[in-house]
Amino acid sequence: MKSINALFFLLLLFTVSSCKDFLDVKPLESISDTETITDQNSALTALRGVYSALASGDYYGTSFQSIGYLSGDNIQWTGSQSQVQEFINKKVNADNSTISGVWIAIFRTINRANNIIAKVPTVTDPALTTALKNQYLGEAYTLRALAYFDLARTFGGVPIITSPTSKPTDNSGIQRSTQAETYAQVLKDLETAEPLLPTTVDRYRVTQKTVFALKSRFYLYQKDYAKAEDYASRLISDATNYKLLKPYGAFFQNDARGTAESVFEIFYNGTTEVNSHRGQWQPQTNGGTRQWAPNDALVALLNDPAIGGNRSVLVAKDNQNRWYGNLYYRNPGSDPSYIFRIAEAYLIRAEARAQQDKLADALTDLNAVRDRAGLTALTATTTSTKDAVLLAIENERRVEFALEPHRWFDVVRTGRAGAVFNLTDVNRYILPIPVQQLQTDKVLIQNPGY
Repeated sequence: MKSINALFFLLLLFTVSSCKDFLDVKPLESISDTETITDQNSALTALRGVYSALASGDYYGTSFQSIGYLSGDNIQWTGSQSQVQEFINKKVNADNSTISGVWIAIFRTINRANNIIAKVPTVTDPALTTALKNQYLGEAYTLRALAYFDLARTFGGVPIITSPTSKPTDNSGIQRSTQAETYAQVLKDLETAEPLLPTTVDRYRVTQKTVFALKSRFYLYQKDYAKAEDYASRLISDATNYKLLKPYGAFFQNDARGTAESVFEIFYNGTTEVNSHRGQWQPQTNGGTRQWAPNDALVALLNDPAIGGNRSVLVAKDNQNRWYGNLYYRNPGSDPSYIFRIAEAYLIRAEARAQQDKLADALTDLNAVRDRAGLTALTATTTSTKDAVLLAIENERRVEFALEPHRWFDVVRTGRAGAVFNLTDVNRYILPIPVQQLQTDKVLIQNPGY
């Protein structure tokens, strides 16, 4: 952990340009953990730093997301770096540079959130009203919850650190908590955040709606299906603000961003904040490297009118007749990173309802997503059993989120990795702790099987 902690000195700028005042900040404005949060302006700048860490290339900018889809069965690696092929082969080694970067980036996000949580309550600036304090704290708790959730589902149990790091020796020597304890921290942070946050809709910034989204996902992973259904319903029922846009490509094509499809996405301006994702997906003729691409199985699914429907817009062909992914396409890289779309709420509720034997209601939610994709509705005649409905939902999630970081985590959490991926070594259902962390903090213990 010491190598991570040294990186925590810097709290970099979240510099983006948008109509949102929160995101409209001068390029060189920053605050360091070695400084203190003394007023409303420095508190807001520090909060921007948490979002900046979330948006970084090693977190939701590219690397963390790549774990979710490279480890699945939709994507092929076209390059030569063996460390990327490790995800596709499902044999990730502890010295893999991607997991090392992801670990550091997520803990950096946590540290910046900890800085807000520790310091904002003590500020006496009249401009930092109680309402603003609550909002900033609620955002920090929510983003910390998301970070620990991502760590738990990727690595299992991790060290739980809830105080800010200001020097390399801070917070070293903390043993790993269990995965269950890490998930418990996620829920604790979400519960703390929810009453602090405004009820407004903001697609780039955390509100109560974001907490509802993350809770619905959290409870689905925890197999608390009644609560997963409840929190998904809170979003779906807000039809004024959240809608499945038609056709499928409406939420990302033609430079769309911040649409009614989005519950929470990350904004990039393409200059001072760049989403590097597009370079990995786009072909050379579009200024990319196409280092990963949809595999033949996914191309067939997306281009099948009865399965992909109008989701075929996720793929395109280059001048060499090769397929490439087209969710991230803007040049310079200003594509949003989608953390939660309303389609996920529908499919979470569908799965939660099916697990509670509410099969007709589950099909209603599933068919809402299919209808948006231009597909015919599934009926009880063809999906009359619980297992059949759950399989239909799994298959729908595969194509709906084909280029988003869900497939690997979905198949692992449902216990289907053996059947779907032919992965029978349960130790491989979570990734190894990066070897650099084991070398710098001797209390850390490697996951079994690595």
